[in-house]
Amino acid sequence: MDYFDFFYQRLTELRTQKGISARDMSLSLGQSESYINKIENKKALPSMSVFFFICDFFEIHPKDFFDDNQENPYLSKQLAEKFNTLPCEQQEHLLFLLEDLSKIHKK
Repeated sequence: MDYFDFFYQRLTELRTQKGISARDMSLSLGQSESYINKIENKKALPSMSVFFFICDFFEIHPKDFFDDNQENPYLSKQLAEKFNTLPCEQQEHLLFLLEDLSKIHKK
């Protein structure tokens, strides 16, 4: 796996999911207007501290940034938080529903 290409692609993917421009994201991170654009165009990489700010910006854990099994880690986090507030019986019902939906999706 080419981790550099994955990084660039993942950043673009997460930013697009959030519905924010590269310019606005750059400014939100306290960087120059073209900062994120340079990263997405493979001309730069962020420092570790900026990478952590990027994860905070997306409201995800750094490990979730690199988890290619999660298409939308922010949404997964939100679902897990809501799921954990439900009583056990409702969690079981929801799990059954998700299993049923995944069967339909596979067809």
